[in-house]
Amino acid sequence: MVEQGDAAPLLRWAEGPAVSLPQAPQPQAGGRGRGGGRGARAVAEPRRRREPEEPAPSEVLLQPGRLELGDVEEDQVVAVFVVTFDPRSGNMVEWCLPQDIDLEGVEFKSMASGSHKIQSDFIYFRKGPFFGLACFANMPVESELERGARMKSVGILSPSYTLLYRYMHFLENQVRHQLEMPGHYSHLAAFYEDKKGVLHAGPGRGSSLPPVYWLPSIHQYMYPEMKITHPAGCMSQFIKFFGEQILILWKFALLRKRILIFSPPPVGVVCYRVYCCCCLANVSLPGIGGTIPESKPFFYVNVADIESLEVEVSYVACTTEKIFEEKRELYDVYVDNQNVKTHHDHLQPLLKINSADREKYRRLNEQRQMLLYSQEVEEDYNPCEEDLFVLFFLEQNNRIFQTLLEVSASQDKTLTAEHARGMGLDPQGDRSFLMDLLEAYGIDVMLVIDNPCCP
Repeated sequence: MVEQGDAAPLLRWAEGPAVSLPQAPQPQAGGRGRGGGRGARAVAEPRRRREPEEPAPSEVLLQPGRLELGDVEEDQVVAVFVVTFDPRSGNMVEWCLPQDIDLEGVEFKSMASGSHKIQSDFIYFRKGPFFGLACFANMPVESELERGARMKSVGILSPSYTLLYRYMHFLENQVRHQLEMPGHYSHLAAFYEDKKGVLHAGPGRGSSLPPVYWLPSIHQYMYPEMKITHPAGCMSQFIKFFGEQILILWKFALLRKRILIFSPPPVGVVCYRVYCCCCLANVSLPGIGGTIPESKPFFYVNVADIESLEVEVSYVACTTEKIFEEKRELYDVYVDNQNVKTHHDHLQPLLKINSADREKYRRLNEQRQMLLYSQEVEEDYNPCEEDLFVLFFLEQNNRIFQTLLEVSASQDKTLTAEHARGMGLDPQGDRSFLMDLLEAYGIDVMLVIDNPCCP
């Protein structure tokens, strides 16, 4: 099985239908520095739609909350921009379309702190209701004015991060073009004119993504917000990087805790870890998740995001800025390299690996080895490691919540040690986790497992 590097696109799935193009003639593309000019907002009308190719079984999508086949999500690019580092002014947006879109803070999101130490990177981030992807590059130049280095990022914004992957290669080429020929934006302007879509105004559109519930057959149906395929081997790298600690992350993700991952640049591979953490908490049972916050991938964040993070009750994000570690009010779980820690006393028991965790980790690796062997001996074997990873935790989560729902519907509502073992949990080691889970999801059962710390 051929593995790609971490620089491969974050996402891959079926090609979708085309989007709307403008009706009225558009103003000429213009430059924009700090505090640049504003233009008129585009008015668009539908254009003829391409007929998408028939998706593979694992790429058939459903409308959220419905059990019938729906259209592939539309391809919408709401902005394209170029960010540069000016030795005198710092990071700044030098050009964008449309010219009147609010890009405040994007100059820092698309060029991570510490990027001057690396040659290239890619960054996923969140900007208000939109998600962004930017490709960064750093080129040595013989210029005293630029202090020997020219640094730029070229990026786009979209209502959904599931479509950004399509433009990774284009953005990589364009950032090199901008470094070699600064100020030439014709390709980017043509790209925006071709790809921009119509955003339908409505209450709360884009303000928060709908909860994601996986359906039982992961190989047949995937929700658009989470049907994401990483580079081959990325899930494997995630497992190897964290080892048994992925079971600690799994518990925190299932409890919808605020998880912040720190790492120095490059940040692209860390964005993959954000996604992998989100994959740990999928549940396909109806009636689960209605009382708990949705799991939000924020991807890369920096100090400009502090205000928005202050009001979030659940998220997974990554940063290159060490100052976040001191701001404990912003997170519940802090991941520094391979060190997972929390400052909350009541969450400390969840940091300990127990016998049930080790058994799950053993089974996960065993299934991975069986899959790799099957792929080697059977050319027609379709399942990939990403599906196996997600399905493993989906089934684990379903088993837990199925048991909890059955107990809550019983007459005595008593959850015993035998129930815990049946859910794949350690009756003693996971007692604190179970108590937090019952409280978080509002499940009415009585836990009768003795606390080993008490007589």
